[in-house]
Amino acid sequence: MAERIWLKSYPEGVPADIDVNRYASIVDMMEESFKKFAKRSAYSFLGKELSYTQVDDISQTLGVYLQSLGLVRGDRVAVMMPNVMQYPIAVTAIMRAGFTLVNVNPLYTARELEHQLKDSGAKAIIILENFAATLEKCIAATPVKHVVLCAMGDQLGLLKGSLVNYVVRNVKKMVPAYNLPDAVRFNAALANAGSGSLKKITIKADDVAVLQYTGGTTGVSKGAVLLQRNLVANLLQSDAWFQPALKKIPADEQVNSVCALPLYHIFAFTVNMMQSMRMGGKLILIPNPRDFPALLGELAKHKVHVFPAVNTLFNGLANHADFSKVNWKSLVVSAGGGTAVQSAVAKLWFEKTGCAICEGYGLSETSPIATSNPITVTEYSGTIGVPVPNTWLKLLDDDGNEVAPGESGEIAIKGPQVMAGYWQRPDETAKVMTPDGYFKSGDIGVMDARGFFKIVDRKKDMILVSGFNVFPTELEDVVSQLEGIMECACVGVPDEKSGEAVKLVIIRKDPDLSEEQIRAYCKENLTGYKQPKIIEFRTELPKTPVGKILRRELRAK
Repeated sequence: MAERIWLKSYPEGVPADIDVNRYASIVDMMEESFKKFAKRSAYSFLGKELSYTQVDDISQTLGVYLQSLGLVRGDRVAVMMPNVMQYPIAVTAIMRAGFTLVNVNPLYTARELEHQLKDSGAKAIIILENFAATLEKCIAATPVKHVVLCAMGDQLGLLKGSLVNYVVRNVKKMVPAYNLPDAVRFNAALANAGSGSLKKITIKADDVAVLQYTGGTTGVSKGAVLLQRNLVANLLQSDAWFQPALKKIPADEQVNSVCALPLYHIFAFTVNMMQSMRMGGKLILIPNPRDFPALLGELAKHKVHVFPAVNTLFNGLANHADFSKVNWKSLVVSAGGGTAVQSAVAKLWFEKTGCAICEGYGLSETSPIATSNPITVTEYSGTIGVPVPNTWLKLLDDDGNEVAPGESGEIAIKGPQVMAGYWQRPDETAKVMTPDGYFKSGDIGVMDARGFFKIVDRKKDMILVSGFNVFPTELEDVVSQLEGIMECACVGVPDEKSGEAVKLVIIRKDPDLSEEQIRAYCKENLTGYKQPKIIEFRTELPKTPVGKILRRELRAK
């Protein structure tokens, strides 16, 4: 294995390698935290806090209920919720009960949800009632037999919870009508668990912890199989990387982390939820990060130490009139990921908070962190940093050979955080894994003399919208099914707000087919970030002599 020249750029105190086998499973880490930090607050949501002991007790009770359903070890249980208190409780219960978690984007359409539930083979789902109407449309076509239905205020106490639920249902009208007659309410499930105790399951390092769905070269959503040891390794790698900054926090002060990124996304899942639990921190759950006044109003109530975010969130907050209402003096970690952080945003954030954005890089397939800038940075580097402990990167040409120093090539990653493969798709796994165990990312990068990597292009036709992968083939397949369309193609175009936006180019069969009809159809079948921002009508698509669409020509305005 080649020399890791990037180790010379590590901050003082961060080791080249750590013991990634410290815990056999995420469950072992959870159990340690429940004992060690019993009286501390684990989660804060809409002004209500739950202690580590309360999360311990409630998750055990929910685990007893799940085990009573007749599910067997390793069965998949889906969770479809925004950042509400029930999310971390459900995750903890599922893992402790010996099942595999399937993270689901709550904004999915029925078509997208059906695919994920069928592909994962999920037998149960824990879902917020706001999205029950979507589940109703597709549940008959899926293996799901058990539905646990949550309401926004379930864990807020009787008075406040009832008020929140009334407002959500009747004032804001955020719960469309649905019919799921066999669903069991979250609080009823806890009550129905009875006095039985959780059947102790020995969780092993090679057990599947999470199926984290992602797109691929074909655009078909696939489950990245993240084993217990993958998540443990990345959690400990992240913890070691952040230590130089975390040491600035007084020893007697609990670490407060802001969870504004969605927990179904692997970035928030690992860096927010798991890392906060590992260090006995308090996680401030933000259910709607787009509501900047509410978000900043909530943060004004807390000391803020750790804030993972994407470029658009950093930018939107830093430019908001209420930004100064938050005391940012305690902030020691601003972790940027999901998509490239722009230099102007990084500069503004540092000016306003005094805490530089530390940009990292990773994918669902790497649990997710593969590289990061040193946490001690004070200025924008324009790079994705260096590989974290226990991690190797190399750059490959189209034939799989390592490129010469200074040349660009596909970023390939090796480390204990790399997935076991794609769920029940050995063919797709074979396309991305090298014989010597490297995962081919699809991103083209270069490495400088210090071992810092920079992304310069993308091998796949993927579009990155605010940190979320959008695959043209999926969109084209969906849109082409709309009557009146002869042909279509989509590409990513630069967008100041989201990094990239979707541009859809259409050849009409029916000349009366309108942009409004197309947008309505896309809204019905595609989650928000996949929907086209730009729709353009043409008479033909640019193609190669063999008929392949020339996407680069479509990007031109």
